[in-house]
Amino acid sequence: MSYDPRKAAQTIAYFSMKNGGLPLHVVKAVKLVYLADRESIARSGFPIQDETRVSMKHGPVNSTTYSFINGEYDPTDSGWSDFLSDRSKHRVGLSRSDLTEDDLDELSEAEIQALDSVWEQFGSMDTWALRDWTHDSDNIPEWEDPGSSSSEIPLERMMHSLAIKEANAQADTVRSLGYAKHIVKSL
Repeated sequence: MSYDPRKAAQTIAYFSMKNGGLPLHVVKAVKLVYLADRESIARSGFPIQDETRVSMKHGPVNSTTYSFINGEYDPTDSGWSDFLSDRSKHRVGLSRSDLTEDDLDELSEAEIQALDSVWEQFGSMDTWALRDWTHDSDNIPEWEDPGSSSSEIPLERMMHSLAIKEANAQADTVRSLGYAKHIVKSL
């Protein structure tokens, strides 16, 4: 995988901008990131973030992004802190009030459209209502209750839930592209 913390931070920053520049509850932020990947896959066959997704007790989560929010990685080496402040009082928000959409150079126009769609559908939803919505198998059939632990949500399972044609082959393509990006970055 070729996880890009700068791109993940820009995704959350975009949602914070849509939230009037106000910080988002961590649970809501991670749900929106997950739903944005899902929306992007439904539209193009590719997620916005290249990372593992897991089922947790509060629903589906992009694993590495959640770890960054929780301070498990150094945000200064990755570009994360260029866009987001450290988590405080269960919230994550913009690192600077002067950030604009023009600063979000990792996100393509198609990805911004997916983010807009997710915000239109879920931006006004309360954190816990959104959490509950992601627990409903009619809405997110790929999420499985892991109890007090977590379990991976295979990309194929998400793609099958979204009725992506040839989901297994598409998931392989996504992984191959991620591997190619990783190789290019290491050169």
